[in-house]
Amino acid sequence: MTENQKPPISGNVTPVRCLTGALMSGTIAYFLYFLSLSIIQTFAEKPLATKNAIALNIGAAVRTLVMGMGLLATGVFALTTVGLLALAIQLTVGKSNAH
Repeated sequence: MTENQKPPISGNVTPVRCLTGALMSGTIAYFLYFLSLSIIQTFAEKPLATKNAIALNIGAAVRTLVMGMGLLATGVFALTTVGLLALAIQLTVGKSNAH
């Protein structure tokens, strides 16, 4: 393969495929959002039952990590949804301008 050639794509990118992917990604983001809210609420309602400063610091770090990872996953899927919707719009507008 030379420098100017692009690798073959395994299927055409269509607005329908973009919208289908956005629907799946949006559904996952929706459920991850409520899962993250549930985790945050559970952590807020149940304080750590220790007076040890080291244990409190470790517990706070673990809670922060768990909440951060949940919200990060939510954000990734939400941004993927927005990107796929924008791509579907771009493909649709591009097709209508080409004719």
